[in-house]
Amino acid sequence: MDDQRHPPAVVRAIAAAARLDPERLPGLRTRMRWTLFAISALGSTGYIAAITVGTLVAADIHGDATLGGVPTAAATIGTATAATLISGLMLRIGRRAGLVGGLAVGLIGALTAVAAVLLESIALLLVASALTGFANGVANLGRYVAADLVAPERRASAIGMVVWGATLGAVSGPNLVAPAGAVARAIGLPELVGAYLVTVGFLGLAMLLAYLLLRPEPYELAHPSALARSDAPPASLGTLLLRPTIIVALVALVAGQVVMVLIMTMTPIHLMDHGHGLATVGFVLSAHTFGMFALSPISGRLTDRFGSPAVIGGGMATLAVAALMAALAPPAGGLILTLALFLLGWGWNLGFVAGSAMLTRGLALGERTGVQGLADGLVWSSAAFASLSSGLIVASASYTALGFLSIGLLVIPSTLLLVRRALVVPSA
Repeated sequence: MDDQRHPPAVVRAIAAAARLDPERLPGLRTRMRWTLFAISALGSTGYIAAITVGTLVAADIHGDATLGGVPTAAATIGTATAATLISGLMLRIGRRAGLVGGLAVGLIGALTAVAAVLLESIALLLVASALTGFANGVANLGRYVAADLVAPERRASAIGMVVWGATLGAVSGPNLVAPAGAVARAIGLPELVGAYLVTVGFLGLAMLLAYLLLRPEPYELAHPSALARSDAPPASLGTLLLRPTIIVALVALVAGQVVMVLIMTMTPIHLMDHGHGLATVGFVLSAHTFGMFALSPISGRLTDRFGSPAVIGGGMATLAVAALMAALAPPAGGLILTLALFLLGWGWNLGFVAGSAMLTRGLALGERTGVQGLADGLVWSSAAFASLSSGLIVASASYTALGFLSIGLLVIPSTLLLVRRALVVPSA
């Protein structure tokens, strides 16, 4: 088979891999998976620290909260852009170069954010937010890199491990804002600059790890099944999007993201409107964050054991239960909303890990890279849309209506799962 079936970076990697000592491969692959875990943890910490203060910086510069949500939307757009651009570029320049370059873009964004605060520039802040989001999108692609390092029956667990790394960022990112602000004040800088200095440090460290430890090139360490070639020419993206398996995975990823963001965004406001304090809001969101990330290894093992379709179905059912609990929770139901938001997080995680794993199987390398980039682009674009529209839905209807609307959205992927089963498509 002619090597031209493979993209340039992979052709080079295959030639280099032939010179590696086979006995070293298991250790090298394990080290690389832990490196990707660390990059995920560091990258998410830096990103979340930045978006935590983005709303405050925008309000401070503009004088009111009118533009408060715009930096987060810009960061989300940056994340979606990175997913679609870098995934394809990695086939040409390699995964290590793609990850290092994407994290470098985020580092530039964090430095730009410092300048935006000092110059009190909204325009500069939006550019900075988008660039910081770009690094987040690149770090998220690391889960697919990890999946290609292992045998097909272990790919979901590898994905879950990298997603698990984001737990550290979700917990530590917001908690570093206050001490970093104190340091910024101590050296004569505005307090809100401190969070962006955290972002500079953590993205810089993630970039350094990628540069030093993602060696050899990840394609060189890929499991043989990940580089398997086909006698048929690669299918076009349009053709791939007609496959039932791909449709189910994409719809599940997007629907799960939309439902999660819709309810998550408005729950703090709903709690405050019904007399709950910041302590309750923080506890509810902590439970949600725990569900989103901390159980990723379990989601991965379940997917490897029972298959992506079954776990996606479980994720959609969990999201539906969470949405119903949120919709029917009484005004004083802080504990009910805590459980609902935990289930909302875990339901999203089940769908995210299983849907991602579904996109690693049954496709040639060039095919799945394009689909994976599109999937992440759609997921993060839909997150931006859901974030911006959730307030409008509650304002025109109610929080209860938002919950029932979310249940309705989950009917689509659930129906597709049933149709896929009826068509007897081989399990992913």
